[in-house]
Amino acid sequence: MKTILSLTILLVVFFACNSTSVKEKPEDDSLQYYPVTPRKMEQQEFRQYYRRLSEFFDTSLLRSGFNGGILVAKDGNILYEKYIGKKDIRKPDSITANTSFHIASTSKTFTGVAILRLIQEGKLSLSDTINKFFPGLPYQGITVKMLLNHRSGLPNYLYFMSNNKWGILPDGKWNKQMATNHDMLEMLIDKKPDVTGRPDGKFTYSNTNYALLALIVEEITGKSFPQYMKEKFFIPLKMENTFVFTLKDTLTATPSFTANGTFWNNDFLDA
Repeated sequence: MKTILSLTILLVVFFACNSTSVKEKPEDDSLQYYPVTPRKMEQQEFRQYYRRLSEFFDTSLLRSGFNGGILVAKDGNILYEKYIGKKDIRKPDSITANTSFHIASTSKTFTGVAILRLIQEGKLSLSDTINKFFPGLPYQGITVKMLLNHRSGLPNYLYFMSNNKWGILPDGKWNKQMATNHDMLEMLIDKKPDVTGRPDGKFTYSNTNYALLALIVEEITGKSFPQYMKEKFFIPLKMENTFVFTLKDTLTATPSFTANGTFWNNDFLDA
């Protein structure tokens, strides 16, 4: 259910990462990959950055049993890069530069970029209402822009699906099924959960907004959201270790763990 994009590293910090050359806009408006030309950096400057970064991380993240990857770059120069721990603490495989991690709601930026690309291509408008794509939805006056800005007033599926006991058997146990964006849409139509406010009335963070945006991408393109992102963004930009998590990835993706190191048990919302 959660659109989870996995990146090659867990933490990327950019102080200033700008290409030194400007390319012309492609005629077909397709994405182009342009390698960054690093600014020449003197060894003394590099050593100063590295020392300060090492002092910072050694006295913060790396003191607490950190498990993940860190990369800091400036002007195309990698100043600090370190990978620590295991992909799965129950197994011996170490984390590397190519390890993919769940990034949870950080993936909303990817969904937003997909929507803006469709707008740029003239296939969608910020003022389009959600009823244009989902006529059965019992909510009026909500636009694409409001979804992007978390101003739709729609309830968060994390709560209304749990409250309606989606995927829960009569004995109270989980049926081991993962909810999809389409399951969420059906529940919005069938159960009509109460809104949190009028459209564009206030900011209220809601995962429902971006699940609907992903469905809009699918409605317009005729492709699944994971496939669209792969074809239009990840392949052109050479993001070889980045993908949208789906049910088929459950057994192969890097698992998640709690802060105290115990295995994170997925529930129906973790697809």
